[in-house]
Formats: sequence, C-alpha cells, structure tokens
Amino acid sequence: MTDNANVKTLDKVVVRFSGDSGDGMQLAGNIFTNVSAGLGNKVSTFPDYPAEVRAPQGSLSGVSGFQVSVGVDVHTPGDKCDVLIAMNPAALKQNVRFLKPGGVAIVDIDSFKALFTTLDPFKELDIKAQVVEVPVTSMTKAALADSGLDNKSILKCRNIFALGLVCWLFDRPLEEAVAHLGSKFAKKPAIFEA
Repeated sequence: MTDNANVKTLDKVVVRFSGDSGDGMQLAGNIFTNVSAGLGNKVSTFPDYPAEVRAPQGSLSGVSGFQVSVGVDVHTPGDKCDVLIAMNPAALKQNVRFLKPGGVAIVDIDSFKALFTTLDPFKELDIKAQVVEVPVTSMTKAALADSGLDNKSILKCRNIFALGLVCWLFDRPLEEAVAHLGSKFAKKPAIFEA
C-alpha cells in the first residue's frame, strides 16, 4: 500500500485533533507539537476546550480539540486545518467547519452511530475533503486485548492510536512520541506500556 503512496513535501500543515472532553485530544496534540518542535519545525497551537464542563459523552457541547500549525513559516495556529481527526460524530459535526476544502478528515468509524439524520453523515455535512474511515476503537481494543487493562482504560488509549497515525502520516519519529509518553506516565507503567 505504501509503495504507491503519493508523498508530498509541505512547508506547513495544520492538524486539528477533536473528540469528547476526556478523550485526550490535548495530550495527543501537545505530544505531536513537541515532537514537531524537536525536529526544528516552528509551531503554533490552539487548545479548544468544551463549551460545557462535564457535558454528556458524545454531545456537541462536550467536544474538545487541539489545533496545531507546524512548518517552516508559522505565525498562527491557522484558521482552517488540513487534517481533522474526529474521534466521534459530535467532534466531526462541531469541527468540520474548520476543515479546508480538499483536506483530510480521519474519523473513528467505530463510533459513528448517532447525531445524523441520514445514513451518510459525510454527505449530510457536505464535506469537501477526503474522508478516511479508520476503525480506531476496534483496532485499539485488538492491540490491547492481552494488556490486562479494563475496557475503560483501553478506550482511553484511542488518542495515542490517533497520535501514532498522525505521526506516521507526517513522518514524525514514534520514538520521540514514546519518550514524551514515558515522561507523562512515569508513575503509571501499565498505562505507558499500553
């Protein structure tokens, strides 16, 4: 699959991580930012906290996000993003307005079960971008099936799966991301290992 990949060199890219409050979008965005800065890129970030504290999971008012502009000549976090990572339908619905036409929306397709009036949420939202459906939840569960973690803890690792995907997409070294995670979860070795 990667043999036929269309690889482009970009001077700047804007990535927006989005999900429910508590999905770890701030953590994933911060680590991606730190890894990119460590490579010598200029960065500018914009954390986007939910409108409502302790909003019900999956609600529009409970969506959290983190936008980062990475590149050579960066002065702002960007008005629109080139890549939107949406961990659930509410995150996509709230953040699709920030996605550039022709950009890429990476969605956790496992979580798309609500908030839309039709069976085709991407058409309903009139997305003018490439939609990449990734089964983030089921792949995270499969990867951590033998970890000994309970289901709730496993689901909290989805953000790191998304982070790994974005690091791969933009050729960021995973070793750097792992080092940041090691610092963050030094007192929680089981979580770090997951």
